[in-house]
Amino acid sequence: MNIAHDPWIWISGLLTLCIFSFLYKDNPFYKFAEHLFVGVANGYFLTFTVHRVLIPNLFTPLFVQGRIFFILPMLVGTLYIMRFIPRVSWLVRIPIAITIGYYTGAVIPATVQADIIRQVQGTILTPVNFQSWNAGPTGVLWSVVLFIGVVCVLSYFYFSREHKGVLGVTSRIGIIFIMIGFGAAFGYTVMARVSLLIGRFQFVLGPWLGIIE
Repeated sequence: MNIAHDPWIWISGLLTLCIFSFLYKDNPFYKFAEHLFVGVANGYFLTFTVHRVLIPNLFTPLFVQGRIFFILPMLVGTLYIMRFIPRVSWLVRIPIAITIGYYTGAVIPATVQADIIRQVQGTILTPVNFQSWNAGPTGVLWSVVLFIGVVCVLSYFYFSREHKGVLGVTSRIGIIFIMIGFGAAFGYTVMARVSLLIGRFQFVLGPWLGIIE
C-alpha cells in the first residue's frame, strides 16, 4: 500500500468520502462538502464571467478602444441589479425580456431545422434506403423500423379520435417504441452515473490509498 502524500489528493479523497457519507444519512460532513462545492462553483463561474466575458466583450471595447455605444448594453445589463431594490425592481423585466426575445428568435429556427426538419428527412423512406449496395440488409431493416416507429408514436399522440381499430393498434405499438426509448435513455443515464462512481472508487483506491495500481 502506497498512501499518497500530496495534500490535494488527501483533500480530494476526504471530500469524496464526505459526499459518499450521504448514503448513510444526511450529516454535517455531507453538508460541508455540498456547500463547499456550491461556493467554489459560484466563485469560479463569477471569475470566469468577469475575465472571459465582461472584460474582453465590454470593458476593453468601452474603456480601452473607446466604443461609446457599448454603454447601452452595459446599462441594460446593469438593470439586473435593480431586482434587489424593491421600489424599482420592475426594471429587471427589461433585460429579461430582451434576453428571452433574442434567444427565442435565435434558437427556434435552429431547433426547427435540427430537431424537426432533419428528423423528418431522416424518417422519409427513399430509394436509397432500399439499395442494398449502399445501406445493406441491416440498414434497410432499420430504415423500415424507424419509419414504422415514428408513425406509430405520432399516432399515439393523436387525440382527436378514440384509439380504436387501426389507430388503436398503431398507438399501442407506439407505446412500445416510447417505452424502449425511455428505457434506453434511463439505462444510458444509469451507465453514466455508474461510470462516475467507478472513477471515484479508482481514485480513492488508487492515487489516494495506493491499494490498486
